[in-house]
Amino acid sequence: MFFEKLMPREDNYFLMFNQHAARIVEAMNSFTNLVNNYSDPVLREKYTKDVSDAEKAADRVTREVARAIHKTFITPIDREQIHSLINTMDDVADLIQDAAHTLTLYDIHQMTDAIISLTDISSKCCGRLQSAVKLLDKIGEPANSEAALKTCEEIDQLESDADHVMRSAMSKLFREETDVRELIKLKAVYELLETISDKCEDVANLIEGIVLENS
Repeated sequence: MFFEKLMPREDNYFLMFNQHAARIVEAMNSFTNLVNNYSDPVLREKYTKDVSDAEKAADRVTREVARAIHKTFITPIDREQIHSLINTMDDVADLIQDAAHTLTLYDIHQMTDAIISLTDISSKCCGRLQSAVKLLDKIGEPANSEAALKTCEEIDQLESDADHVMRSAMSKLFREETDVRELIKLKAVYELLETISDKCEDVANLIEGIVLENS
């Protein structure tokens, strides 16, 4: 029994990464539905709850990975890479939940073009993140490692697109919004939504490092 506990063991981290990425996409899809149906109070409440449920499910996967790290003698990639990746992915889920709750807490009355555009870009980022994560357990194959790096580049480009939308939105906001309270609230929402794509880029950078070190 003692020696069995010391035997190398590899928990399926890649499966858990995929599960977490699926919860991120689920949360982002619910947030998109929230934005698209914001004028309906009933649907607004429903989709806000859906975002929170997905975030809680992502948290459970994060805790499962943390427990596995402590129990596993040998891991498929560096322990620090596992820890950094799952926690940065969890940051993405947290930000999506924060964005959903902020719309209500700040009493945002209607969706602006900037909110819709930033939501669309964030949704694309989360989708590409999921695609990159799915390739992690196959990066020993050159075609898959190349595909993962290409997907990470696409996330980088989407983050640049979000920066552009953010700058334009801020310029318009400060030029046209005369209600100081609305300006402050919308500025905070824009910044939070742009941070989702920033954090997806952080995940992409971690994935690039894993690919380059392990392929």
